Amino acid sequence: MLTDAHGFFRGKRLVVFGAGYVGGELARQALARGMQVTTLTRNAERAAALAALGAEAIVADLAGDGWHGRMAGGAEFVANCVSAGGGGIEGYRRSYVEGMASILAWAQVRGAAGTMVYTSSTSVYPQDGGVTVDETAPTGGAGARAQLLLEAERPLRAPGKTAAAAVLPCSRWFILRLAGIYGPGRHHLLEQVRAGEMAGRSDYHLNLIHRDDIVAAMWSAFGAPPVVANEIFNVADDGAALKGVVAAWLAAQTGLPAPRFTGEPAVGRRTVTPDRIIANTKLKTKLGWRPRYPTFREGYKEILTANERE
Repeated sequence: MLTDAHGFFRGKRLVVFGAGYVGGELARQALARGMQVTTLTRNAERAAALAALGAEAIVADLAGDGWHGRMAGGAEFVANCVSAGGGGIEGYRRSYVEGMASILAWAQVRGAAGTMVYTSSTSVYPQDGGVTVDETAPTGGAGARAQLLLEAERPLRAPGKTAAAAVLPCSRWFILRLAGIYGPGRHHLLEQVRAGEMAGRSDYHLNLIHRDDIVAAMWSAFGAPPVVANEIFNVADDGAALKGVVAAWLAAQTGLPAPRFTGEPAVGRRTVTPDRIIANTKLKTKLGWRPRYPTFREGYKEILTANERE
């Protein structure tokens, strides 16, 4: 069981919006820390599993307001871990933009939140050409989905310029821009290696982050000193290896030949992911976070070992 060494979180309330792959793990760890946990998800089976662990689990569409009266406000911690869940561009708008607006409206009416963490994406950065990208890099111009992710961030970053109230209904916020997510049960790269064909280009850098390191970054944000507030952090591991290197290593580990690269975008994407290195220095410096899986090797080694045991 995960413990809270200093008891800081014990007894406090956490609300998790989008209790899926990342949010569900956050909720499970919060329950292990002795917290009161409320979750919202569209998936009834996932809600039932979380309820069985002791969470208050609400099944609802985040973008609507029908759930507002069913969930008490005033939580010390709020996490928005929503994902698009399909539906193309309109699915992105509904989940991210309208979902964030609904959360803020709930907090304004039902009681202000303490620390709010929102998981965005490094896809908001358009940079290419192998450059290193930190949180000061310009955003925008990275496609329609990236624009919607930025639109969802905007009520936190510049509330006076949006329809949200100029005074946010939370004491502080953190935006975590996530690199490519992998972890238990989610290893798309490995599946491509087994299929013998991988999207994209072998000479482009691949920025990854293990699910458990994302959750660790969220705990670092929730537990940050009061003087640290209203910040954007990139969440990526220390690797940023070339995609061809990653593919070759995975192939060697599984006894398969290295896959062929298509040079084309992955399914569901219009363009190949740009070639850049996402810097995580700010997250390490300001929050003291360190990845348990600093490169893809540590993360996938554990996944492969787990697969062998099954």
